[in-house]
Amino acid sequence: MNPWKGLRGLPREVWLVCASTLVNRLGTMALPFLVLYLTEARRWTPEEAGFGMMVYGAGALAAGPFAGRLADRLGHVHILKASLWSSGALLLVIPFATSRPMLFALIFLWAALTQAFWPSAMALLADLAPPEQRKAVYALHRLSVNLGMAVGPALGGLIAHHSYRWVFWTDGLSTLAGAVLLGLLLKARPRAATPHDHIRGASPWRDRQLAFLLLPFVPLLMVFFQIEGTLPLWVVRDLGLGSRFYGLLFTVNTLLIVALEVALNLAMARWTHGRQLLAGAICLAFGFGLTAWATGATTLILTTVIWTFGEMILFPAMSDAVATLAPPDRRGEYMGLLSLCFAAALALGPWLGVLAYAKAGPRAVWLATFGISLLAGLALARFKSMGPAKSA
Repeated sequence: MNPWKGLRGLPREVWLVCASTLVNRLGTMALPFLVLYLTEARRWTPEEAGFGMMVYGAGALAAGPFAGRLADRLGHVHILKASLWSSGALLLVIPFATSRPMLFALIFLWAALTQAFWPSAMALLADLAPPEQRKAVYALHRLSVNLGMAVGPALGGLIAHHSYRWVFWTDGLSTLAGAVLLGLLLKARPRAATPHDHIRGASPWRDRQLAFLLLPFVPLLMVFFQIEGTLPLWVVRDLGLGSRFYGLLFTVNTLLIVALEVALNLAMARWTHGRQLLAGAICLAFGFGLTAWATGATTLILTTVIWTFGEMILFPAMSDAVATLAPPDRRGEYMGLLSLCFAAALALGPWLGVLAYAKAGPRAVWLATFGISLLAGLALARFKSMGPAKSA
């Protein structure tokens, strides 16, 4: 039995959006090497480079909700193309910035324009895919992201050895290539009418059901982003397994996502959102919680497998839950708030985790991730979507 056969009936446009994302992500390398670029090529101090990363985070946070609202008004395809063209062009310009304020301004704009892609893409995929296939569609989109990220940073390491400028230029050219692919093949066309199109949806900021969904999701994301905060400290510094082994954990993560995520979400297509969100949270709880006792290579790989299953189950289900809640004319804005949750958790999770790591110790942090994930999962398990008709 072919586990991918459920994707055969997907609209051509879904595949085009995912292909464009793959092309874009194959060249993604500027952000992973931003700190090294600022410290080695620009000769900044680590503190100054850290401030540069904070500027990037501020740009991403600022853009999320506004990008989604703009996409709803101007069209998701238009914003997708504008995001790719403008962020790609900006990446070509950044190495030419001569002053620190100019570079900070360009980094802020780059983050904001890049962030504008995600609410538009998520909303467009929700418009294009039938409801019963949305979880699999979001899994397919994540597959394109992860396939690209498996290549981009590794290629960036080779390019950075010769020229940091070409790290930005390669990233910019791949982004422009994604824009060309969308421009040539994906035309903006009216979305098919639905029974709810006569309803003008209320602002997502006033949607209590969305708040009950996203508020428990933020701490779950903060737990997940310990992969960029406390996990490398535990693996490299405390256990002494080295940076190469830490990188191997991400290889395991990517291989599992590529091999299983789409098929897993097709198999769970009939699960309720609450049930699937709880299952994902439980996997995160045990994956990170058991890290407290994972002191060797084998046990760390096992915990990585467990939290990767949580990631594969949780993220497509959350995207589909938000898309189901959103009125058709507000999907970009709703997805913008979801994108904002990711940006906020990425900014806060690793920072707070490292502070707790230093004050209370690593095992206390891992046990805390277990409790936080379980509590958040129990809150999400109560979620029952009534769909956009509730906006009436």
